[in-house]
Amino acid sequence: MGHYHHLPYPDHEDIVLLIGNPNVGKSVIFSYLTGKYVTVSNYPGTTIEIASGKLLGQKKVLVLDTPGINNLIPTSEDEVVTRNILFENPHAKVLQVGNSCNLERTLLLSLQLKEMGIPFVLCLNMTDESREYGIKIDLQFLSETLGVPVIQTVATQRIGLNKLIPALEETGKNHFPGIQYPKAISQGAKSVSSMFRDDYPFKTSISMMILASDLSVKEWVNKTVPEDKIPILNESVRKAQSHFQMPVRDVITTTRMIQARNIAKRVLTKEETTTTSFLSNLGKWSHHRFGGIVIGVIILFLMYLFVGRFGAGILVDFIEHTVFGNWLIPFISRVLNEVIPFQFVHDLLVGQYGLLSMALSYSVGIVLPIVGTFFIAFGILEDSGYLPRLAVMMNQLFKIMGLNGKAILPMVLGLGCDTMATMTTRILDNRKERVIVTFLLALGVPCSAQLGVILGMLSALSPAMTLLWVGVVLVVLFSVGYLSSKIIPGKTSDFILELPPIRIPKLSNIIVKTFARIEWYFREAVPLFFLGTLVLFVFDKIKLLAIIERAVSPVIVGFLGLPLKATEAFLVGFLRRDYGAAGLYELFTPHLAEGTIGMDIQIQVVVSMIAITLFMPCIANFFMIIKEQGIKTAIAMILFILPFSMGISGMTNHLLRWMLL
Repeated sequence: MGHYHHLPYPDHEDIVLLIGNPNVGKSVIFSYLTGKYVTVSNYPGTTIEIASGKLLGQKKVLVLDTPGINNLIPTSEDEVVTRNILFENPHAKVLQVGNSCNLERTLLLSLQLKEMGIPFVLCLNMTDESREYGIKIDLQFLSETLGVPVIQTVATQRIGLNKLIPALEETGKNHFPGIQYPKAISQGAKSVSSMFRDDYPFKTSISMMILASDLSVKEWVNKTVPEDKIPILNESVRKAQSHFQMPVRDVITTTRMIQARNIAKRVLTKEETTTTSFLSNLGKWSHHRFGGIVIGVIILFLMYLFVGRFGAGILVDFIEHTVFGNWLIPFISRVLNEVIPFQFVHDLLVGQYGLLSMALSYSVGIVLPIVGTFFIAFGILEDSGYLPRLAVMMNQLFKIMGLNGKAILPMVLGLGCDTMATMTTRILDNRKERVIVTFLLALGVPCSAQLGVILGMLSALSPAMTLLWVGVVLVVLFSVGYLSSKIIPGKTSDFILELPPIRIPKLSNIIVKTFARIEWYFREAVPLFFLGTLVLFVFDKIKLLAIIERAVSPVIVGFLGLPLKATEAFLVGFLRRDYGAAGLYELFTPHLAEGTIGMDIQIQVVVSMIAITLFMPCIANFFMIIKEQGIKTAIAMILFILPFSMGISGMTNHLLRWMLL
């Protein structure tokens, strides 16, 4: 078989491939099969990451968790990679994971695997949810129809997972009568497949991809099919297309969907249930034209109370002021004075730019409570199934920016971490959409730590000032997105997204996700807080900080109308925007603690929040942009964002002062 690439597999005798639609629990099953010790590496020639690990108890068996796929005639880079892995490993054992609540979509992929002649086990996951919805599946009839073992599982509870590996040993190349395509397509596929030798694997499937004008197989076709046969192949494609008004790709997919639907009807029964009626209605309301807006506003308000009031208010006040300010830092300062009576050491650890008094205080005292509460809230939204409904709600609005509703998912994830969200732009179907969303993430989507600090500061201001910050950021995002869609070539892809059922979040899932994200925060973010503080400490000692402050004072003080000390926050903002936001929080804390805040301070706070929100991406995100889009694109984004953020903030400052003072 001709390969596109060779994956960097370790030594192994067998391979198990996890194949399935997005969001069906493949990663949970992968973790069960391999344990925690896995390797994540890019598929050669792409930015798509593939998780691999040894099967527990069997060192010679490699398990690969492939990207989610809806169709083997791919529409995204993720689907191309999964399809290529199947082609490159014709003798692998395949475990298809599907959602019991959406049997038709699962069977669409099953039929294509059968058409390839691949022996596999069908794992129907999320059985607990399908039972709640009154869905019953005749497993024996489905197994006989497809000719493969069918196992029902609840991956999050490890129910049925122990049956998967034994079932893989039972797979064999079962008879498959094939999908009944229209005559023109069957004849076209026969003509194309005749150009390959008889023992060539996947001939039928590859022929269908060629008839569907799948550009991702063009390189392989040019290497495999003799040059003198290419015109014959192209004529076969043209002749097949001449029989249909719609693209052959759509005819092939529709034919497969009809057969999948027919099988589903024969094996599936659904009973009326009353226990989930409220959740079902809530799921419908959450993406309704009007109900969705009401539910969205309620969710935002609850997040504001939990993250902005409780996390950034009560928790930060206790940890930063009581734990660090009254207990920890004074105690350490006294110990240092007695044990190591050197001023340099004292300044390094607990001075104005001390590693403990500033870096630890910022990262643990200010940002951690906000990050923790945001991660809990975000985990609830994830586990409930609300985020895909948000994508449906935003689809029409995002079309203005040359995007579709799917783009809201990485942007919402950006509220957790822009770096990770930049990586998830791979779910978008073309480069234009990925570049626009990456740009918007770098420009104006605050990560959880930064957003929490901002909410904490804005909560002390008037509602009008809070709305002003929201309005400026949204107008900037949509304006820049709209202009980018006009400048960057390409078309908007079709919007296809499955809506999972609204479910009651599981406490165990939220706890696991929250602790995993907090672990990431300590591993990835906190060291940069210490690095930023150390840079400020060195700059202060060599008097460079004062020089920089004087050099940028015309911008910070004259144009933005902020105190000169705000320069420090923007300097460390180059390392992490949330660290910069924490610096501004500390700067304005004495004013925010007062009962009433003057208009001049309110203007300074809102201008500083606009500036730090639209500020440059942090170092980690910058390197991720380079990895995903290339260094030229990353530098172009930086060269636009820095002066643009200062310009918008400065104009807001002067406009507010002209109107209000």
